[in-house]
Amino acid sequence: MDKLRFQSFASGSSGNCYYIGNASQGILIDAGIPVKMIRKCLRNIDLDFENILGVFVTHDHADHIKSVGVLGEKFNIPVYTTELVHQGIARNYGVTEKLFQSKRFIEKNKAFTIGDFTVTAFPVSHDATDNMGFTVEYKDKRFVFATDLGYVGEEAALHLEQANYMVFEANYDEQMLDNGMYPPHLKIRIKADTGHLSNTQCGQFLAKSYKNHLKNVFLCHLSRENNMPDIAFETVKSFLDDINIVVGSDIELVTLNRYIPSELYIFD
Repeated sequence: MDKLRFQSFASGSSGNCYYIGNASQGILIDAGIPVKMIRKCLRNIDLDFENILGVFVTHDHADHIKSVGVLGEKFNIPVYTTELVHQGIARNYGVTEKLFQSKRFIEKNKAFTIGDFTVTAFPVSHDATDNMGFTVEYKDKRFVFATDLGYVGEEAALHLEQANYMVFEANYDEQMLDNGMYPPHLKIRIKADTGHLSNTQCGQFLAKSYKNHLKNVFLCHLSRENNMPDIAFETVKSFLDDINIVVGSDIELVTLNRYIPSELYIFD
């Protein structure tokens, strides 16, 4: 049986893109980095655009959709998201190649089969036109993506609690944000229920909802100005320590880099 594989190509406000699949085919979650970089990352794991079954878009902010037009219209990769997000993509000045024939509509909470994978979108709280996370099921494994959310709502929690692996937001450190250079209105936006998840909120949720089937947590979308990988890691780890969950034994915890692809993870 071909094993489930995951790689982050980039994670942060400068651009987001993730591969989830197996050795021969898979999907992208978001495409907010240059097409050349996406192709280089795929070729480094012996794949190319013909191996990509679709791009699944979480929301219509530029750092998640920059390259969807080119991938869809020039490379004929279907782009899957809700009707509202597609409307937002069409309005976004950062998407110079508009979507037409590659546009595909999905609905939240309706499972969708593509290749060997089943994808379900679920609602999250953020300040884009429409917002969602994704659960990707492959064989008996569940990989959940929850990025750009101000808090973990009930539906998102249900998906995260069933995950074997997850990409989960740890955007900012509260003290760094409070003492940083951002103007007050931007600090308020980040902290809002439609903003981003802090390291503390991330750690609190994981400690509260931990199940022993959860094996890997990848901390995503770390702020360049208001977070550091070691701070995010240690903050989240401290909450797991408090419930006697041993990082490196009971669970693997990884901070994803803003610009540099992660290693390729192959799950048993």
